[in-house]
Amino acid sequence: MRVLILGGTGEARELAKELAARGEHVVSSLAGRVARPKLPDGEVRVGGFGGPEGLARWLAENDVAALIDATHPFAERIGANAAEAARETNTPLLRVARPGWTEQPGDTWHWADDLDHAARLLPALGERVFLTSGRQGLAAFAGLDDLWFLIRCVDPPEVRLPRRCEVLLDRGPYTVDKERGLMERHGVEVLVTKDSGGAMTAAKLTAARELGLPVVVARRPWRPETASVATVQDALTWLDAETKGSPA
Repeated sequence: MRVLILGGTGEARELAKELAARGEHVVSSLAGRVARPKLPDGEVRVGGFGGPEGLARWLAENDVAALIDATHPFAERIGANAAEAARETNTPLLRVARPGWTEQPGDTWHWADDLDHAARLLPALGERVFLTSGRQGLAAFAGLDDLWFLIRCVDPPEVRLPRRCEVLLDRGPYTVDKERGLMERHGVEVLVTKDSGGAMTAAKLTAARELGLPVVVARRPWRPETASVATVQDALTWLDAETKGSPA
């Protein structure tokens, strides 16, 4: 049985490890946007497929028994492509979607529809911003020259940045103590994040709560409706049921 995982997340790597340990032919596809990605077990391919048509062709040519979309919650384009390609080829599709974060007592969250909306909220919330939304959406904040930004991302940004900023290249997981210390050293007044969910980067939310800082949280984008689970174990259960009787 060949399974294609659209990956790049911790859940995708964990699922690939479990399937490889079971002797399944697992192929993980990475977008190639990170310079030094953490590679999963099994076969790995890097780069796009050429839209939904290219992905459908790859699924058919490689006799894929199941397609798992375990991409980042904000990777909306590949999610749409996966849904269309699976429908065209009649390939079983599962979305592994980690739960979003939940506001806790003591939090002061401001929900934004997207990063453009988040940028519009900032001037009323603080002048020193800790921006942790990833490098893909930084252009939304480029015009806020009256604010100062601490921008954290994995790889160097390649878009125009706000005039007053410092770029910090780092990769999680993070601890509450280090996140709190980072915010205190830089005099951060407001935190910006996407609703990515998961434990790897959640420490910044706890640190912001302890410091009494407002947080701007960008909502997740729309995704096509499909079968969905929250955990790797649930994904394995779905695969067993969906591919029962499929040739190895």
